[in-house]
Amino acid sequence: MKPVARFSAFLAGAPLRSIAVALVSLHLAMPASAATLDDLLSATKLGDAGEVAQLVARGMDPNSTDESGNTLLILAAREEQPKVVAELVRQRGIKLDARNAAGDSAMMLASLRGYTGIVEQLLKAGAAFDHDGWNPLLYAAFEGRTAIVELLLAKGANPNALAPNRSTPLMFAARNGHDEVVAQLLKAGADLDWKNDQNETAESWAARHRNTDIAEMIQAERKARAARGKQLRIEIE
Repeated sequence: MKPVARFSAFLAGAPLRSIAVALVSLHLAMPASAATLDDLLSATKLGDAGEVAQLVARGMDPNSTDESGNTLLILAAREEQPKVVAELVRQRGIKLDARNAAGDSAMMLASLRGYTGIVEQLLKAGAAFDHDGWNPLLYAAFEGRTAIVELLLAKGANPNALAPNRSTPLMFAARNGHDEVVAQLLKAGADLDWKNDQNETAESWAARHRNTDIAEMIQAERKARAARGKQLRIEIE
């Protein structure tokens, strides 16, 4: 007799108390496969950290991905679910720097979307923040995420990081009119004269997009740096 048939036969002749005990025992003995990947992905996106922890404890992979290559951590960061992020970064073997099919990591998407608290969590956990290609600082500068730019620069991010088209954070911030981010990057020593693949500088891009106040900020910084350099040469001589 098959297991299901045997269990059905048992229920048919068993007292109510025995049936209840059997059902509880069956539920506790259910394998992790009874929970689906969709359950895990859904719990992650909805911010149900307890359910995520329970499913992982039952054997599901904390580095599971959806069809677009988004890991649970990437999804939690993208959907701004700090409790799930906190749960996942505690998991043994968690891949903090995994990339999805578009090449984005959890840190990159949190920076792009302006989720400062999640960026802080990921930095504390040791996620990468300063690397070649698109990176968190480039994304944060592009979108004008002032608090995140401050965090990343304080951590040691390169203010002259290069995007695939060789544009810098300063260039993106200048182009998009993010004056506070421009000021942060100038203070961090960003290169004023670097040219990207379109032969644009931060100043020319700002002017072309009618961000004249930013173009003037950059001009003023250039003059200030020249004056400081001249003073230093005088002191050395």
